Amino acid sequence: MKQTIPVYDICTISAGHQHQDLLAERLAGYLRKNYQRVHQQHGHDFYHLVLFTKGNGAHTLDFTRFAVHPWQIYFMMPGQVHSWHFGEGTDGYVIHFSASFFHTFLMQHQYLEHFPFFSGNSKEQVLNLPANGREEIRNVFEQILDEAAGPNEPDMVRVLLLQLFLLVNRMTVKSPPKAVPQQKQLVLRNFRQLINKHYRRIRLPKEYAELLYITPNHLNALCQDLLGKTAGELIRERVLLEAKRMLTNEDLSVTQIASDLNFEDNSYFSRFFKKYEGTSPEEFRNSLI
Repeated sequence: MKQTIPVYDICTISAGHQHQDLLAERLAGYLRKNYQRVHQQHGHDFYHLVLFTKGNGAHTLDFTRFAVHPWQIYFMMPGQVHSWHFGEGTDGYVIHFSASFFHTFLMQHQYLEHFPFFSGNSKEQVLNLPANGREEIRNVFEQILDEAAGPNEPDMVRVLLLQLFLLVNRMTVKSPPKAVPQQKQLVLRNFRQLINKHYRRIRLPKEYAELLYITPNHLNALCQDLLGKTAGELIRERVLLEAKRMLTNEDLSVTQIASDLNFEDNSYFSRFFKKYEGTSPEEFRNSLI
């Protein structure tokens, strides 16, 4: 019988939870109720964040493994996959909110995409809080828990979450060794957003450069300067990540995945995957079992 990696919504991931747009709990209690469900590889259709205040172990985020440390915080976007492997005594806070939670509250629906930890890049989504900011962050989480447990409308939770995102961003974003012009940062962020929107259909850097109204050379130089990667590498990495996510679902054949990702045929997709991942799609899928 085929094993399908589950994708949960807020109500199905937590036993007995009724609110489809928000969950805010202490991590230890959440783990007691749900650990058997969430320690295996799974996906979400909601935003998710965890602050560890104590504990150890590891967690994976989009197939990258991270050691757990006290005062580490991580963020997930809808569509990402992860698993938990925590030691005894792990505690902190866990928050889920739906993709539409801020839509009626913020005029700019893409506002969260301004934060690096909502980029969809796992290496930017796991952060260690500095000692001088930990109590301030803990206090915001405590206020969120109090508000979420009460009968009021969740607007105060929305405000507190935005405060949390701004504080974490301020505390953890490292100043680059040289000042990066804001215009360059904006172009890079827009490029990444375009990749997330069009990676199935558009694969050439020059096509993205046209959408950004810059030359391909300018786009490539910008990526090299800010990330040390070519524009083509960023596009390939996004296609490869989606292929890996889809391979967690055994109901999808490799041929179906190749077609969905707009490869000419199965063999071309398999060569692409093996070249950049170092293993075949079938071998990667078997390694998840």
